[in-house]
Amino acid sequence: MAVELNHTIVPAHDKHASAAFLAEILGIDVGEPVGPFVPLQLGNGVTLDYQDQSTFSSQHFAFLVDDELFETARRRLLDREIQTWADPDHHQPDSVNTRWGGRGLYFSDPNGHNMEIGTSYG
Repeated sequence: MAVELNHTIVPAHDKHASAAFLAEILGIDVGEPVGPFVPLQLGNGVTLDYQDQSTFSSQHFAFLVDDELFETARRRLLDREIQTWADPDHHQPDSVNTRWGGRGLYFSDPNGHNMEIGTSYG
C-alpha cells in the first residue's frame, strides 16, 4: 500500500467559523462535527479536521484547484476584502504568481494560517 495523507488537524480559535470560512472560499461543504473536530473533506480524500485550541503556531496549507475555481475563489476573497499576495512571505500584495506553469496566490485565514491556492504545482 502506498503512503497517503489521510487527515491533518487545523488548530483554530473557533473551529466552526474557521471551517466555514475556508469552505466558503473553496466552495466545499463543512462536514458534521466528529468528536472535537469540524471536518472539511477535500477532493483527494484528505480531511482538514478543525479543532479549537487556545494557542498554536501559524501553519501553511496549499490547495490545487482548476482555473475556474481559482478565479471563483479569488473573486470571493476580493469581494470580502481579504488581502491576497503572490508570495508566501506576503511581500507582493494584490498580485498573482505564475510559478510552476500556473497561477497562485496566498491569503490568511481568520487564525493567521497561510493559505495558498494554485492551478499547478509542477
